[in-house]
Amino acid sequence: MKDFKRYLVTSALPYANGPVHIGHLAGVYVPADIYVRYLRMRGRDVFFVGGSDEHGVPITIKARRQGCTPQDIVDRYHELIKKSFEEFGISFDVYSRTTSKTHYRTASEFFRKLYDEGKFIERESEQYYDEQARQFLADRYIVGTCPKCGAEGAYGDQCEKCGSSLSPEELLNPHSALSGNPPVKRVTKHWYLPLDKYEPWLRKWILEEHKEWKVNVYGQCKSWLDLGLQPRAVSRDLDWGIPVPVDGADGKVLYVWFDAPIGYISNTIEARPDDWELYWKSEDTKMVHFIGKDNIVFHCIMFPSMLKAYGDGFIMPDNVPANEFLNLEGDKISTTRNWAIWLHEYLNDFPGKQDVLRYVLCANAPETKDNDFTWKDFQTRNNSELVAIYGNFVNRAVVLTHKYFNGIVPQDLKPEAVDGALLAQVPGLRDAVADNIEHYRFREALKEAMNLARLGNKYLTDTEPWKVAKTDMDRTASILNVCLKLCADLAVVFAPFLPFSSEKLLGILNLDKDVLRWDNAGRDGVIPAGHVLGKPDLLFEKVEDAEIDRQMARLEAIKEANMKAAAASLPVEAQKAGCTFDDFSRMDIRTATVLEAEKVPKTDKLLKLTVDTGIDKRIIVSGIAQYYSPEQMLGKQICILANLEPRKIRGIESRGMILMARQPDGTMRVVSPEERLADGSTVG
Repeated sequence: MKDFKRYLVTSALPYANGPVHIGHLAGVYVPADIYVRYLRMRGRDVFFVGGSDEHGVPITIKARRQGCTPQDIVDRYHELIKKSFEEFGISFDVYSRTTSKTHYRTASEFFRKLYDEGKFIERESEQYYDEQARQFLADRYIVGTCPKCGAEGAYGDQCEKCGSSLSPEELLNPHSALSGNPPVKRVTKHWYLPLDKYEPWLRKWILEEHKEWKVNVYGQCKSWLDLGLQPRAVSRDLDWGIPVPVDGADGKVLYVWFDAPIGYISNTIEARPDDWELYWKSEDTKMVHFIGKDNIVFHCIMFPSMLKAYGDGFIMPDNVPANEFLNLEGDKISTTRNWAIWLHEYLNDFPGKQDVLRYVLCANAPETKDNDFTWKDFQTRNNSELVAIYGNFVNRAVVLTHKYFNGIVPQDLKPEAVDGALLAQVPGLRDAVADNIEHYRFREALKEAMNLARLGNKYLTDTEPWKVAKTDMDRTASILNVCLKLCADLAVVFAPFLPFSSEKLLGILNLDKDVLRWDNAGRDGVIPAGHVLGKPDLLFEKVEDAEIDRQMARLEAIKEANMKAAAASLPVEAQKAGCTFDDFSRMDIRTATVLEAEKVPKTDKLLKLTVDTGIDKRIIVSGIAQYYSPEQMLGKQICILANLEPRKIRGIESRGMILMARQPDGTMRVVSPEERLADGSTVG
């Protein structure tokens, strides 16, 4: 493996049309920050680039809806995102934006060089146009019915309901999101990067030279290459973005996929104008892109093609460790539906608990498949691992030292073989953590770090210094000397993952920050005998049930609001053909109470209900099992059609029908009286 002199680490530029949520953190920013902090602890020359992606259609849509300018939107969210990252401890060396003057200049020069050298294809094509709004429509400005699932309001590039990728031509009944009118096709001119020209080089570079890339990254790249690459437009008709810097390009801007990755370069130039090329044009630099799986193609095929076309010595990424997606409580995180845990809200609700979220997101990182975040798991990992294992060991070691030795690290007066055996394991665990980090296996790295804390707890439990102190203070001194060495080791190995906790632990141990050098883990003399400790303090605190209940109540409120909004947006079923009063009066509708409820065997939809109708007790078989469990129906007062002719369903005679309301989204709810009535009360 090549020994690099410096490292350039980038993380996907978050879109400045909303806050950062836990999916972004788990997929990109927490692993990137762990990697960067580790490299710095090894004394490596690292430059960590971040910034906001501030162009594109979603920003213009949000601005239009809120009656403000796109610049107002990006200014608001750039500052919120930047502040949230800072408070959460994402340690960027620069966090800038794609509306900066430096970026406008850099992106324009990048396009112009490729244009002047004839690297683009100029092509006319027909695209959707809104005659009333007098503008071409980006995919997100075209809405209609999804051809895959039938959902209304699908965008021209994606259906939010089923997640299918779409093109505007696939939509049923497409119309403009600006005017509501059906769009027309008009001819427009754009510039295209001929990706097919770089396909042979990409095949060799990726498929032959980077077989070590993660399976999801390598596989997605291979799939695209096997299908054959096509020229891709680098400009679009829009009034928000970097103007295409050539004559005759009025009303055209750089496509955001082309514009945004240049932000990595421009942000580096902004922070290091004199030596930025060391990080972008030196073969001694290792470049690593941290991204989510939706950005794999852009960072592995399109951006490298751009750099290859530009030439001038730009290096290519050594690795692109993309993660999968993180779901929330079993449902896909969605900015549109507000189904997310927003970082700035978490920081407000859980002050001082940045590391708890960092720990949970790393321990449950979607490295190889989509994973699920639940508040219960968050609480369990905090209370059962951070508090009960890591925090418990540190607290016992420090408190016992204050109790028996006045807070002074005791001499190793009576060592035994078990002490050396424990300390001998530290370098191996340290190296295992390092190896996993360097190969982008952050979950495994964190497990190895926690194993060190587990060893400490077991050592304390086995040696029982609180008992030994009654008869042998020399041996007690050796036990606590070992424990405090292990505490210092823990501060080091956990520092990339839990920076705030490691800093707090240094305060408890009264050690300087320069202790946090990687090779100090397992090195003797870091916390010498005679050293005076700081005051004892709990490293972590329990997360109480009430805190979790509040978060779950918030999610339930969001879910209910989404259901109501979805129902309101769907068409109501048309009125049926007319009937006479005599038709209606023949129906015996009355109240009844469910006495017994059970599922009908070998069916998914049927419940067998025994009900009290006020005139008798009878059985009704109803297809409501997908909406109600037997437990939910037990004791419930309902309305039934009592004089429906009996019929056998799965061998069970059903005498009646439950009144149900079908909502516009197709879900069914039982019709119940607002207040409890006498069973048998007639409805009519």
